[in-house]
Amino acid sequence: MTRETGAGGTKQMPDVASNSMVDHIHSTLDWVGMSEIHLPARVSDTLAGERPVSTSIQAYVNLANPDAKGIHMSRLFLMLEETFGDHSVSAASIEQLLRNFLQTHEGLSTRGFVQLDFEYSMRRPALKSSYSGWKSYPVSIKGTLCEEGMRIEMYVEVPYSSTCPCSAALSRQLIQEQFRRDFAEGKVDADAVFEWLGTEEGILATPHSQRSVAQVRVLLDHTEGDAFPITALIDSIEGSLKTPVQTAVKRVDEQEFALLNGQNLMFCEDAARRLKQALNPQGCYKDFWLRVNHLESLHAHNAVAIVTKEVDGGYLPIP
Repeated sequence: MTRETGAGGTKQMPDVASNSMVDHIHSTLDWVGMSEIHLPARVSDTLAGERPVSTSIQAYVNLANPDAKGIHMSRLFLMLEETFGDHSVSAASIEQLLRNFLQTHEGLSTRGFVQLDFEYSMRRPALKSSYSGWKSYPVSIKGTLCEEGMRIEMYVEVPYSSTCPCSAALSRQLIQEQFRRDFAEGKVDADAVFEWLGTEEGILATPHSQRSVAQVRVLLDHTEGDAFPITALIDSIEGSLKTPVQTAVKRVDEQEFALLNGQNLMFCEDAARRLKQALNPQGCYKDFWLRVNHLESLHAHNAVAIVTKEVDGGYLPIP
């Protein structure tokens, strides 16, 4: 029994979790805690400063004491509210949170874990015009405190457009063949060709393209600062792929988008190599795992490529 104080005063209440007399299987557990905890928070971005976000949180500790019935789950919840109510989400606040998890579970737990999932909104300019619009990127921030120390990871999803190089080559071949048929007499007038190129009969085939998604997970060097490089990582991904999906556009923007797709034909292998090349030299990412998904318009299945930084003991190239 434990004593608790409420509106009606103090009374004795049963405490099954801490009652050693209650029979249970004696065993340790890897993680015990809660998921789908919804809390408003402020996240620190290295480029954008503090931003308000609405988070869905998972919070866990291990159960290292085989004789204990369970953990103090409500303490995890209360510490989440206290920590992120008073402080922005940063490497420092996450580490302090996890240390508080373990302090309040002394004798029960030796490891703590927290993951915050949220949509990160950024205002993005159009390619040519003065238009701009909001884009939302799924982001996860994960902290793990264990015997080996503190580990901070970040995950983002970035949509982009990919145009198939093979389909582009096949389309060009059809256009060449149609040109030979339409100008079979051998006399080629520049004005006539110019007009022909602007007709559906001239450009009778176009390559297939599709919306694609880059999923990128990075292990951060949290000793370099408290803020997270969310904007920097998204900018790096979009900058290396060069075909980010757009928000509000005018025709001049759509034409530029078509040009960028034509200049950046990509199989999923090409996209993965571009991202690996962009992330490898960035010292703030101690390790990375990335997966590109081309949501094929030709096929009913997706084309996928996966690559890691290939760090000893680091991320495995598991799909």
